[in-house]
Amino acid sequence: MIKAIKGMKDILPEEIPQWRRIEQAARDVFESYLYREIRTPVLEPTELFSRSIGNATDIVEKEMYTFEDSHQSVSMRPENTAGVVRALIEARLYEARGPQRYYYVGPMFRRERPQKGRFRQFHQIGIEAFGDPGPYVDAEIIQMTCRFFRELGIHGYEVRVNSLGCHTCRPAYVEKLKMAIYLIEGSLCEDCRRRRETNPLRVLDCKNCQEQLSGLPLITENLCLPCLEHFDGFRAHLQQFSIPYVLAPRLVRGLDYYTRTAFEFASVSGALGSQNSLLGGGRYDGLVKNLGGPEVVGIGFALGIERLILALTGPPAEPTPVAYVAHLEMEGFRKAVELAEKLRDQGVAVAVANPLKQLKAQFKEADRIGATTVYVIGPDEIRDGVVKVKDMTTGEQRVVPENDIVPSFSE
Repeated sequence: MIKAIKGMKDILPEEIPQWRRIEQAARDVFESYLYREIRTPVLEPTELFSRSIGNATDIVEKEMYTFEDSHQSVSMRPENTAGVVRALIEARLYEARGPQRYYYVGPMFRRERPQKGRFRQFHQIGIEAFGDPGPYVDAEIIQMTCRFFRELGIHGYEVRVNSLGCHTCRPAYVEKLKMAIYLIEGSLCEDCRRRRETNPLRVLDCKNCQEQLSGLPLITENLCLPCLEHFDGFRAHLQQFSIPYVLAPRLVRGLDYYTRTAFEFASVSGALGSQNSLLGGGRYDGLVKNLGGPEVVGIGFALGIERLILALTGPPAEPTPVAYVAHLEMEGFRKAVELAEKLRDQGVAVAVANPLKQLKAQFKEADRIGATTVYVIGPDEIRDGVVKVKDMTTGEQRVVPENDIVPSFSE
């Protein structure tokens, strides 16, 4: 038997209603804030990710699925912000009038160690907003996410915020951080020692060395005045929206392109274990220019659908009501097919019994597929212009004129 690749997971039919519920809630909420859907290719030039995410990140160093294709190195997308920015530049979307706000839903790929809620093919919902340098949009995105979580009935999380500085203040802080790490290097794990030179900010959120890192300098104490004003304005807007938050001075993002605002929604319910992040994002004001576009600021976030499902505590999505059309003899079968098409025209999911099945077997099949209503047509019903209707929940059965059939499951 051939099995799925480790870390790749089938999404089975009984799981789909939950996925649709999440995706539809995202579309409804995001579009109410004037975000529009964008779809980018799964396969992109490797250079797109090495230039945006950073060569020294774990994603580029260890986790991307990369191969040569027609003398070009290509990679399966490990995240989608870079792809959206490429599309923004290539299609010159930044020249359009009005807000440049986009959302996406789709699969991403990383060769990382599979664990609870994490897979090598995983699915993300994300948003990207371009062109607004002020702190208001940062807070509005938090507000929008809170609304999205309310729609799904997700509670038991906290909003964590930080500032990562900018190209003016962060280089000096990074040098200060490197020196401080050097002084305690002997007590740190191998990853932290390696990252001291390649990606020192990532040392701050190492789960294995938090006690040793407690004395390291914090970036919030080393911000330039514009970054400090932006961070203060962002938090003031969160207070205006009555959104509680936690200041997390060691919160960093795993990608090089982030600047200023960084945030995450973290589960505090225990549903996700130690890897408790539900959603992460922040500003990337220099990314568009770095990838060959004009000076256009941006901010966004991404969340993993698989991990979000683990946090859902509300009732499961209601199954789609199903009707079943049973029949007697070939004359009844032909009429059943006509009735099924009329019901489908009105948005009803319908199954028609196989013409070789006896009526008793047809009712067993209707019960097996979860039909809520069964319509029965035979020669007598055709002669009288009626249809028998049985409510499979209550067992009630009645006769309805054929022209009065309506697709109601509470008749």
